[in-house]
Amino acid sequence: MHQQNPKNTTNTPIIADKNHDKHHDKNHEVKPIIGLTIGDYNGIGTEIILKTLIEPRILQLFTPVIYGSIKIIQKYRKILQMPDLPFQLITKASQANPRKINIFTVQHETHHSLEVEIGKLTTEAGEYAVLCLQQATNDIIAGEIQGIVTAPIHKNNTQSEVFPYAGHTEYLAKMSQSEEHLMILHSENMCVSMITTHIPVAEVSGQLTRDKIQRKINLLINTLKSDFNIQKPRIAVLGLNPHAGDGGVMGIEETQIIEPVVEDFRKKGHLVFGAFSPDAFFGRHSYKKYDAVLGMYHDQVLIPFKMLNMENGVNFTAGLPFVRTSPDHGTAFDIAGKGVADETSFRQAIFLALDVIKSRKESTKV
Repeated sequence: MHQQNPKNTTNTPIIADKNHDKHHDKNHEVKPIIGLTIGDYNGIGTEIILKTLIEPRILQLFTPVIYGSIKIIQKYRKILQMPDLPFQLITKASQANPRKINIFTVQHETHHSLEVEIGKLTTEAGEYAVLCLQQATNDIIAGEIQGIVTAPIHKNNTQSEVFPYAGHTEYLAKMSQSEEHLMILHSENMCVSMITTHIPVAEVSGQLTRDKIQRKINLLINTLKSDFNIQKPRIAVLGLNPHAGDGGVMGIEETQIIEPVVEDFRKKGHLVFGAFSPDAFFGRHSYKKYDAVLGMYHDQVLIPFKMLNMENGVNFTAGLPFVRTSPDHGTAFDIAGKGVADETSFRQAIFLALDVIKSRKESTKV
């Protein structure tokens, strides 16, 4: 996912976002503290964070804690010609000021010499992105913050013996000891997920088992209920092969693995349907009839999702004991530092995190 760029734009004011007022409530309880990790500081992460936080009213919704470096943040503020912002430096999340943009300065062995090389893939930036993520993860596990919104990282400079993970999702699942997790891409009009994520296409079929699909559907149903407040979710399940196998002519995964699981859920009273032929399903806009679409592999659902929601899609990790979201685009090195990156997806990621936090609180009261 790290290669896609958000739509180039300038001057996208928060006050014009139709979802902003929906989240504004002067009588709201204590504001959640949300950790914002800067991701790869040579990409657009810092820019979209600053563009999101520049509107003062955003601080009425939550208390932001940026995990990063004041040096990097101030450099981008000057490059983007932004006015001074109400920053406060803290050394632990519990010090966060609800009226300020709090910066948790994450220490690096070469912290004082961190050099921003805009648009370049550097080892130092990858190492620092991991350190920021690790600190935010430690804090949310400790209950110091209530949610994490992660700016993009690049797999080519984060993966190492120290961080042997394909991305945020796998790392957070491991650190939280979550046995089952799902990558969900969400927008106002569409919600998709997938059985397999960051693996080669050649390995997908071998990863599909009845048990695995059953577990993922169960998690998706429970997530839609607890995190999205949909009490009787309708879920569409896609096939793996062209024409969903055409009754076994083009593959047997549908008849032997996918459809029997779908039928078991239907017998238990769940609104789970499939297996659908992916091309016809999306071509006919059938996704509009369902609360979520479950595909078999990454690009099967990510291509149509991003074609329709590139500016406002959100990546949400289901199955974690805490709330984590991110924008649905990557580091976008080619437009980094030019002031044209669209922050809409990052802002929507914050809004979704706040919604899920609220939904989980309400579901525990029932």
